[in-house]
Amino acid sequence: MLSLFFVPLIIIISGTVTGPLALFGLYLTSGLGTAGIGMGIMHDAIHGSYSKNKRVNRYLGYTMNLIGANASVWRVQHNILHHTYTNIEEVDEDIMAPSILRFSPHGKRYWIHRYQHIYVWFFYGLFTLSRITTKDFAKLNRYNKMGYFKGKNVYQKEVLKVLGWKLLYYSYALILPLIMVPLAPWLIILAFISMHFLTGFSMSIIFQVAHVMPLNEFPLPGKNKQMENGWATHQLATTCNFSPRNRLFSWLIGGLNYQIEHHLLPNVCHVHYKQLTGIVSKTAHEYGIPYNTKVTFVAAIKDHIKMLHLLGHKDLSPAL
Repeated sequence: MLSLFFVPLIIIISGTVTGPLALFGLYLTSGLGTAGIGMGIMHDAIHGSYSKNKRVNRYLGYTMNLIGANASVWRVQHNILHHTYTNIEEVDEDIMAPSILRFSPHGKRYWIHRYQHIYVWFFYGLFTLSRITTKDFAKLNRYNKMGYFKGKNVYQKEVLKVLGWKLLYYSYALILPLIMVPLAPWLIILAFISMHFLTGFSMSIIFQVAHVMPLNEFPLPGKNKQMENGWATHQLATTCNFSPRNRLFSWLIGGLNYQIEHHLLPNVCHVHYKQLTGIVSKTAHEYGIPYNTKVTFVAAIKDHIKMLHLLGHKDLSPAL
């Protein structure tokens, strides 16, 4: 995946690319590598599950920075908020979206949401574009106010780190191509945007079909802001597996089709999830706990579209 990301960029930077088709082809190939790094390398590394060696995990977690985003921001958003408060309105940021989108039945519904199952795909494509530009800075500021960056000048140092990594990324992913490629600048910028649109689209679908589904629950805290179910039961009720028998697909997306196993055991490397599914599903059925899974990825996408449609037309989903 690292080669799939870097090699096309190296070819572009070499100045040997003279045609638009080759330029777009190389950038899009690099976009697939970007998605692969995000799902198959940095995801495990930042969870601390890529290796038993903490140093290896730390360095591989920096691959998130190499593709334009930021590991420190992702760690808070994903590891802490998403994995602890899965599908809980106003806490899990994976279902917190701009007002034009509605991913939770507890969110306010506007008339435009009835069409979100049609236009949501465009916004999925903007996922990484927003992260490499303004979103990481906005989230860093938000998490600082929430108390996740405590200590003298910690926040200021994190801002400088985020800025430094992004300058490094833009230097080899966009600035050098603008200098070396003998094509119109607007064409190079468009190819760069296309790369991120493909990356954002790919990653958004994989993450969203695991949680925004008709069978998944969107529970709210009860009295004293406590959840009724225990943490493990909560993860099973709010998560969905898909395409569990497709080994090639599972390899390409870093085992994220086994979302239930990942949410229950985030400190276990994704290469073990397939062997864990039998144990987890059997135990869930034994205790009468939901074990949501879709046989194919296509079936999962269809259900995701159905859920987006329901959220656009009703205040509550049937699962509630």
